[in-house]
Amino acid sequence: MDTTDSLSLHAAAERIATGLMSTEDAEILLARAIEHGELVASIQRWATEQWEGRQLPGNLNRHTTRIRQADLAAWQSRHQ
Repeated sequence: MDTTDSLSLHAAAERIATGLMSTEDAEILLARAIEHGELVASIQRWATEQWEGRQLPGNLNRHTTRIRQADLAAWQSRHQ
């Protein structure tokens, strides 16, 4: 996936976080959408011994899982 038109899961979560939703909660929301096939992403998972911080659904790595900006925008428009 081209990194110029994509965001890490963490950066995508920062983009959609609001005063009502923290970045951590947005990460979980996006991870669940990815796991349920509602949001396309280039996935990388943590191995159990590598977990860093809060564990996301599916052990998704928040830093290396990538989401295209267009896919994020389409997902957001369907969920508003």
